[in-house]
Amino acid sequence: MSDATDHNLPEDELLAAEYALGVLAGPQRAAAQRLLERDRNFAELVAAWEARLAPWAGEIAEVAAPPAVWERIAGALPAPQPQGGGLWQNLAFWRGLSLASGALAAACLGALIYLGSVAPKAPLIAALDGDGKHAFVATIDLRRGAILVVPAAYAVAADRVPELWLIAPGDKPRSLGLIHADKAVALTIPAGLLAQATTQAVLAVSLEPPGGSPTGQPTGPVIASGKLTNL
Repeated sequence: MSDATDHNLPEDELLAAEYALGVLAGPQRAAAQRLLERDRNFAELVAAWEARLAPWAGEIAEVAAPPAVWERIAGALPAPQPQGGGLWQNLAFWRGLSLASGALAAACLGALIYLGSVAPKAPLIAALDGDGKHAFVATIDLRRGAILVVPAAYAVAADRVPELWLIAPGDKPRSLGLIHADKAVALTIPAGLLAQATTQAVLAVSLEPPGGSPTGQPTGPVIASGKLTNL
């Protein structure tokens, strides 16, 4: 079982970040929209996240999508709204975010922005791949000893939970905690493991019984892994 602990993220703060990133869909997005319209504090949180995300948009290289793609998007959009709809409702902005993997781009942005202002030590990032796709994205803030894990393309497994492991060269897997298939999770890296979080280390996700591995080592299949790199 993990010896790491959650960062105790406020629910409204995480919801605001997910709404600003545009990763909510269906009933979740509709509920967030209603909250935005009636709750001034939540609206201010969303606006703050949009302001934080804006500088990153300018640093993302544009990749042109085929004209037919934008024609389908334009056809699916509602009628134009008055000015002031916000950065994240701007079609021109989303053209700038049309990277090879939209889900991964959004997950990376969420991970980077959550971890805050630039730290003295450069953050580390890893794309955890499995079955030929990006399952999770993880970002480590070495200054704070924190890791944020965002699901990108992972399906929930019945009766099993994903557990995150740090594997340094020559060492056994070390649990960083349980993560989720449908929401971002922030964990504290134990002080004794922080020195092992380097570009030589690998992050991996295994499927474990509810509550985590009973042995302190992976007991189920490894479904995703990726090497840590400098941002």
